[in-house]
Amino acid sequence: MRQAVHDILPCGVEYGVLPLPRRHVVALQIRLLAGVCSEPDDRLGLARLLAETIDKGTQRRTGRELSDAFDAIGASHGCGVGRETTTLTCTVLAEHFEEAIALHAEFLRTPTFPDDAIEVNIELAKQELIALEDDASGVADKLISRRAYGPVLGRHSLGEAEALERTTREDIEGYWREMFTAGRMLVSVAGGIEPARVAGCLQEHFEGFGLAEAAGREAFAVEFTPGRTHHNKDLEQEHIGICWRGVDATHDDFAVQQVVLGILSGGMSGRLFTELREKLALVYWVNAWQETPRGSGMLFLGASTTPQRCDQTYAALLREVDRLAEDIEQSELDRAVTGLLSVLETRGESTRSRCGELAGDLFFFGRPRSEEEKIARIRAVVIDDILRYLATYPREPQCVLTLGPRALGGESVADRSEAKRTPA
Repeated sequence: MRQAVHDILPCGVEYGVLPLPRRHVVALQIRLLAGVCSEPDDRLGLARLLAETIDKGTQRRTGRELSDAFDAIGASHGCGVGRETTTLTCTVLAEHFEEAIALHAEFLRTPTFPDDAIEVNIELAKQELIALEDDASGVADKLISRRAYGPVLGRHSLGEAEALERTTREDIEGYWREMFTAGRMLVSVAGGIEPARVAGCLQEHFEGFGLAEAAGREAFAVEFTPGRTHHNKDLEQEHIGICWRGVDATHDDFAVQQVVLGILSGGMSGRLFTELREKLALVYWVNAWQETPRGSGMLFLGASTTPQRCDQTYAALLREVDRLAEDIEQSELDRAVTGLLSVLETRGESTRSRCGELAGDLFFFGRPRSEEEKIARIRAVVIDDILRYLATYPREPQCVLTLGPRALGGESVADRSEAKRTPA
């Protein structure tokens, strides 16, 4: 397999290309290094609003005409906003790659942000905020993110209704002018295409697109707030979230962390599912995962249970983490490693996934990484590495959040109501 090519163009765009000669399609990902964390404090939700309206009209075409132009070349495309980036994705036949880049350059460089599109998307965002309140897992994720990362890195992409009400077209255009520049662009391409062809096309279409100097590469500060927090909500289930500090994606122990999570929550054979659901019947849902903003890492445990079993479930979650250092078996490690390698190999079959992998490498490492390098790191993990990791990165201090009718170690709303109705 050919190696990825990586460079920075004179226009300021940093790009990587993974040639896959036998593929007929090309996958493209453009990451603008400006996301939710880059918003002004009084305009939360601005980044997502920009992403929803930037392709709704250009100086040359209406939003409908632009959509028709993408359809004419058979391109599937989308846009999303994360904590640190705004990401554009596209998959297209190789012969139409230049047209796809030209269309992206058109709406990135000459958007008109029509007033009607802004009004519609503000209303949609406000409706999604209201709908979020009925999504218990979404609310729990929003609340624990703020505790885990702080007021900036822990922001939610939907923002706040009051801030959305204040947002104007001038706000959106000002944010676009400041944040959408060639120097903030990371472009990854994978498929049946030559790197020189990609480089020439990107340089042609993004020369003069704002500042060429590299920007947005710095990590955002984490403001971790340990302790327990309960948010009362009238639910049938109790949601529990726990998090503590781990390592970031570039750390030498990141592969060990991946294996640890694989042992805890690698499918139905993982410890959490086996112990808490199958043996103890404590949970409706349970999982362990990691999040790795640039320069930091956080490990999460999550579960939903009955309010009456909240304390028992919380204790069981922590017990399974602690037990890793006591009785981990080689068969568990082998299963976790096999699962991780299977995901890597399966993703390799998809052109879009290979493009996404390359984009992540550029974002976190500043260079492409080979599949062989990633596989070797995971294969090298042994039990002693896991024991050392657990000792070096303990689960304390931790942030604990419960959402539902009962706090940890406390009575429920229903208990208090019943006590009031019961005569002394």
